[in-house]
Amino acid sequence: MARSIAEMFEEVDNLDKKSVAFLLKAIEDSNLPGFDYLEFKQALQGLKRMNMDMLTAIKSAFMTGSTVGLTKEKLISSAEHYRQVLLKEKGQFDVALQKQMAQRVDGKRTEKETFAGKIKAYRSKIKEIEAEIIRLEDRLVKADTEIDAAKEKIHDTKEKFETTFQSFVKEIERDLETLNSIL
Repeated sequence: MARSIAEMFEEVDNLDKKSVAFLLKAIEDSNLPGFDYLEFKQALQGLKRMNMDMLTAIKSAFMTGSTVGLTKEKLISSAEHYRQVLLKEKGQFDVALQKQMAQRVDGKRTEKETFAGKIKAYRSKIKEIEAEIIRLEDRLVKADTEIDAAKEKIHDTKEKFETTFQSFVKEIERDLETLNSIL
C-alpha cells in the first residue's frame, strides 16, 4: 500500500526518499479502517489521472465513498487524523534530532575543549611531552572536521524532512480547505 499512498501526494517524487518513506510508513501504520481520507484521496487521484476536473473528481470520489458509509464529517476527521499523525512524527523526529545534535556535535565540542586544555598543560611541561602535544593537536583538527561533517549531515537531514513534512501538511491542508468549501 506504500506506493499507492505515495501516489496520493503530488510532489512525492521530488522529495527526500528517506523522509517520504518514514512519513508514509507512519501514515500506513495509522491507517483507519474503512473508507476514509486515504481511500478518498486514492479515488480522487485515479479520477484526476482520467483528466476529470477537480470539482467533479471530488464529488465523484465522495459519492463513491458515501456508498460505503463515508460522510463529510468522517472525511474531514480522518484527514485531520493523518495530519496529527504527521505532526506526531515531526515531534518525535525533532526530539531524535536534538539527541543526535547533543551526542554528535555537543559531545565533540566538549572533547575539543578537553584536548585544548591538555595541550595548554603539556606546553608548560618539559620537552619530553611534546610528542603527546603533537598527537593531541592532530586529534583537535580532526574534531573540527567531524563536528562540521556531523552538523552538515544533521542539517541536511532536517531540511529534507522539513521540506517533505511541509509538503505533506500543506497538501492535506489544501485538501481540507477544498473539501470544506465544496462539501
